Amino acid sequence: MLADIQKTDEGFTARFERQLKHSVESVWAYLTENEKLATWFSELSVDDLREGGSIKFDMQDGTFEEMKITALQTYSVLEYTWGEDLVRFELYPEAEGCLLVLKEYITKLTSHTPRDLAGWHVCLDVIAALLDEREIPSRQEEWKKWYEQYVKAVETIA
Repeated sequence: MLADIQKTDEGFTARFERQLKHSVESVWAYLTENEKLATWFSELSVDDLREGGSIKFDMQDGTFEEMKITALQTYSVLEYTWGEDLVRFELYPEAEGCLLVLKEYITKLTSHTPRDLAGWHVCLDVIAALLDEREIPSRQEEWKKWYEQYVKAVETIA
């Protein structure tokens, strides 16, 4: 299911949801432990896991972009800057696992926005697959499929 993209007073919000049959602790590990984080988003690494701490994005050219952690509640909330935007993960325990919510607070829509949205979509699918011990045959093919849909979704909102 596509993210729900809404216009707000501050810009736009994209909200992704995934029902997972895994504990918040298991999912949290994929968001915050570098060895697990690398399995679904190899360019990211947690540098200092605390509010005010940082996550680093490897630009693949020898440089790193530092993203500030703006909110942190263990097993519940991880929020950090993403360029001019914010990315927020929320975990909600449920009887048979948890609900993972990813919100991206987008300052302005650009030609790159559908790329990011498709990327987050696939990342969440990969987390679910890793937790379920199954594989996604081609992340690139999945991304291409979702990218086209996010291009259309962003056009209808812009």
